[in-house]
Amino acid sequence: MVTTDEYLLVNQAAELLGVSANTVRAWATSGRLQEYRHPVNNYRLFKRDEVETLLKQIAHPEPVKHRTRKAK
Repeated sequence: MVTTDEYLLVNQAAELLGVSANTVRAWATSGRLQEYRHPVNNYRLFKRDEVETLLKQIAHPEPVKHRTRKAK
């Protein structure tokens, strides 16, 4: 059985991530964060462990490796 502790609403996910609710919605639309729907009221839901994983990625970003141009 699914408990309410396993899922977060948009505002709860936004608060945990430190971003706006619109950012969470945009991340869900772009696929950065998996979105689920409540079967009765169709609210957006996010799995707590997936949100916490994203939070860890935000806290410890990987450096971008740029290719350097060779001098002519």
